[in-house]
Amino acid sequence: MQWVARLSGFFSAAMVMVVLSPSLQSFPPAEAIRSSQFDGSVRFPGQIAGGARGIAFRRAPSFRNAADCGAGNGTAAANVCDPSLVHIAITLDEEYLRGSVAAVHSVVQHARCPESVFFHFLVSDPGLGDLVRAVFPQLRFKVYYFDPDRVRGLISTSVRQALEQPLNYARNYLAGLLEPCVRRVIYLDSDLVLVDDVAKLWRTDLADRTVGAPEYCHANFTKYFTARFWSDQRFAGTFAGRRPCYFNTGVMVLDLDRWRQEGYTQRIERWMEIQKSPPGRIYELGSLPPFLLVFAGHVAPIEHRWNQHGLGGDNVLGSCRDLHPGPVSLLHWSGSGKPWARLGAGRPCPLDALWAPFDLYGPAGAGAAEESR
Repeated sequence: MQWVARLSGFFSAAMVMVVLSPSLQSFPPAEAIRSSQFDGSVRFPGQIAGGARGIAFRRAPSFRNAADCGAGNGTAAANVCDPSLVHIAITLDEEYLRGSVAAVHSVVQHARCPESVFFHFLVSDPGLGDLVRAVFPQLRFKVYYFDPDRVRGLISTSVRQALEQPLNYARNYLAGLLEPCVRRVIYLDSDLVLVDDVAKLWRTDLADRTVGAPEYCHANFTKYFTARFWSDQRFAGTFAGRRPCYFNTGVMVLDLDRWRQEGYTQRIERWMEIQKSPPGRIYELGSLPPFLLVFAGHVAPIEHRWNQHGLGGDNVLGSCRDLHPGPVSLLHWSGSGKPWARLGAGRPCPLDALWAPFDLYGPAGAGAAEESR
C-alpha cells in the first residue's frame, strides 16, 4: 500500500500547485524533406473525431487564452512567423499516436495562453494531420513530411526496435524542416505529459548554448559508448575540455538560428556514419549518443522538474518506476513501458494514472469530450 500513499501525496501536491500557480491552467536536401500545405479543413461526422485505419479519438475540450494573453484570432490559422508564438515540435506515427495526442492535450490544457502555442508535427504519413485537425479543431499547427530514406542508411541496430525507427531521428533535422523564421523550438517526445505551463519552459535562457535540457551529471556517462570508443583517443578525445553529462533528448529547447549557423545536423550525421563504419560500433543506443557526442558539456541546464523521465522503466522490461524527488512539471514515460499499452492490457503501473486524464482515445460511437472554458 506504500505506492498508494505516494500517489495520493503526489495528487495532493498537484492540487496545491494548480491552486497556487496561475500558469497551470547542413541542411537536408529539399527533395528528401518537405512541409505539407495541410489546410485544416477536414471534418469528421458526428461528435467523434476519427482517424486513419479505424483509429478513433474523442474531440478535445475547447481552450482559450487567458485575458492577459490577448484574445487570439479565434481560428486555427496562424502565421508561423508570428514572434509571439511558442513553438513545439513533436512526431506523429501510428504506433505512438495515442501518446502524441495525449501530450498535445496536456500542453493546451495547462497553458495559460494555449492559442499562442504553435505545433510542428513531423510525420512519415501525412494523413495523420487530418486526425489532429479533427481532435483539436482550434489547434494552430503545421505538418512536415519526413522521408524515412533520409536517415535509413545511417541508423544502426539498437537495444529496442522502436529506437531504430527513422522518425525517431527527425529531431536531428528540425533546423532544415521548419521555416527559417522559427528561431527557437521546444522538442517533445510522444510519451510524456505536461502538468505546468509550457511558456515557462519556452522562456529558458540558453545564453550562448544551442541546446537546453535537464542534465544528469550523476549518471554513468561512460556506459553510453563502447570499449572501442573509449580505447581510441581519436574518439575519446572528443570530450577533452568538456564536462559531459547525460541528458535526455525527449525534452529539449533548441536555438535553431545557432544550429543552422554551426551546421549541427551534419555533425550528428558524421558520428552516425562513423558508427556504421569498420571496425565496429562506438555506441549501443539509438539517436541519443550522437547528440551526446555533439552537445554534452555544452548544454544549457534546465530544472529537472521539466523531465521526470524513466517512468517507462528500462529498455527491456519496462518495469514500474517511482517519481524522482522534487517538483514536477513534466512526466516522461521513456523506456519500453508505455502508459497506453499498460492501461490497455489491464496491467498499469501506479504512475500511469497520471497520464490517463489526458488520453483522448475512444471507440467509435462514444460521446464527444465535454467542452470547457
